[in-house]
Amino acid sequence: MGEIQDTVIRFFNDAEWTFTRHSEQPILQMGFQGDNGQWNCFAQTNEENERFAFYSVCPVTIPEHKRSLMAEFVARANYGLVIGNFELDFEDGEVRYKTSIDVEGDRLTEALVQQLVYANIATMDAYLPGIMRVIYSDVSPAQAVAQIECLVASDSQDATE
Repeated sequence: MGEIQDTVIRFFNDAEWTFTRHSEQPILQMGFQGDNGQWNCFAQTNEENERFAFYSVCPVTIPEHKRSLMAEFVARANYGLVIGNFELDFEDGEVRYKTSIDVEGDRLTEALVQQLVYANIATMDAYLPGIMRVIYSDVSPAQAVAQIECLVASDSQDATE
């Protein structure tokens, strides 16, 4: 283990997250239950390049005939996101959300890990209903993203009032 992985492990232990360590790679795996679903997550460290990445993996694989629509959804969702991005694997239909940081010349802190992890799971939780609508209904990617962003904007406004 290295300093980056030690910091990540400390964060998850302090936050009382249950996780398992990958036997051969610097990866921690865990599950998460959000308001809109349950999914798997993994935290990946790279000591050599001084990087940390956290991923939320959509619990549903995108059917092949819906992957083009999902690619549009991902592009539309990513356009307005400031921290992180969605990724779609066209080969197997996996959708995941990634937040990451390069700490070369500095150090990773538990506070930074917290920011990346909670921004990640909040975003996946917010967009998961839209992903499901694109897969299981005739809602267009544009409509699905617009609905989500309208809800997020409304929640943000409610929080400031």
